[in-house]
Amino acid sequence: MPTAIEIFKHLPKKNCGKCNYPTCLAFAMQLANSKAKLEDCPFVSEEGKAALAASSAPPIRLVRFGSGQRAIEMGDETEIYRHEKKFFHPTAFAVAVSDQLPKDEVRGRVEAIRSVRFERVGQTLGFDSIAVKDDSGDPSKFASAVEEAASACDLPLVLVSSSPERMKVAASKVAARRPLLYGADQRNLAEMASVARTLGCPMALTGAKDLNEMADLAAKAKATGLEDLVLDLGSKSLKDQLEGCSKVRKLSVKKLFRGLGYPILVDAGKGEEAVLKGMLAVMKYGSLVIFDDISEAQALPLFVLRQNIYTDPQVPIQVKPGLYPVNGAKEGAPILFTTNFSLTYFTVLADIEKSKVPAWLLVVDSEGLSVMTAFSAGKLTPEIVVKALESSAAKERSGSEVLVMPGMVSRMSGKLQELSGMRVVVGPKESSGIPKFLKNLS
Repeated sequence: MPTAIEIFKHLPKKNCGKCNYPTCLAFAMQLANSKAKLEDCPFVSEEGKAALAASSAPPIRLVRFGSGQRAIEMGDETEIYRHEKKFFHPTAFAVAVSDQLPKDEVRGRVEAIRSVRFERVGQTLGFDSIAVKDDSGDPSKFASAVEEAASACDLPLVLVSSSPERMKVAASKVAARRPLLYGADQRNLAEMASVARTLGCPMALTGAKDLNEMADLAAKAKATGLEDLVLDLGSKSLKDQLEGCSKVRKLSVKKLFRGLGYPILVDAGKGEEAVLKGMLAVMKYGSLVIFDDISEAQALPLFVLRQNIYTDPQVPIQVKPGLYPVNGAKEGAPILFTTNFSLTYFTVLADIEKSKVPAWLLVVDSEGLSVMTAFSAGKLTPEIVVKALESSAAKERSGSEVLVMPGMVSRMSGKLQELSGMRVVVGPKESSGIPKFLKNLS
């Protein structure tokens, strides 16, 4: 890895600040520590790009499969621990479909997988990919199942086969969807790599006995001209999975060993252990998990875990500030306000809806902080609430003179009433008390 001074020699030395750093030397220092990307500098020469390409590349290669808005990105991670910066690409979940199923059952299973959706704090959680497995050993059946799966949904596809011949026939049917070809090992590497190169698809490596053999397999695949690789470490137990994934991430990020600097695939299987493998993959560096089967009840906690792990810890999930009608609110309905922290907003919204009482919900911009945190940090003050009332034209739109405030910040009720000119009513301290409160509000 070049030092900051060696990198600085290849930079334009304009100190223009367009890379978001004040000087080229500061930018070089960030590049040397893998905290910036070379493309952030608009003036670096082609010679400089060529010289610095290796040093500026992320320690774990970015690999994409699928097409359009549904495409899945894996890798491109730069950290071992989330609090150091953040993790960029959430673990993708795929569910397997066997080509031994009749055609109509293939479609039905794919549609069932596609329909699993949960709403949580304003985000839709669900499965990301379909893995079609070559269980029959019949080229026509495998290709037919792949085509049926592709026509049944727009999710990215993983094609699972150890046969280059069957893989070529099936993958050529959906090459425009850029599927991930999973099944290259020591025996079929050259033929499988040829299929992947010809069709422009990424390829997953498997069958290695240990990390040394996997690094050797990756080097051979790269020597064929194939760059987009995914590694299946073949972990038989949770212990093996944890050790293997942790070693790959540390070798890639800390030691900058590019021989294993690729996304990791976990073939979880089915049953309770599959769920545990999925959870471990989310927490410890898995980029793609394939389940043979998994129920909605098992999937929901996995989705929530993934959402929590891959939320930037330095940037709270926020909703758009503004005035929202609830339960068909019309003129004269009371206004309640809360902060724009997503979890707070959706909790308050659900409790207002539960009351079935028409009301307006004013979302105040608190920079994503909860009510008490925002109040303590000076992000929720009478002045800020009044500003939110004015910017949303809340009084004019609602025709209301009643403003209900969270009970936890009741101490600012007097000042708020004075500044707003409205009748300020102190609401319950806990959101769960809103339904009863609104029904009794006169």
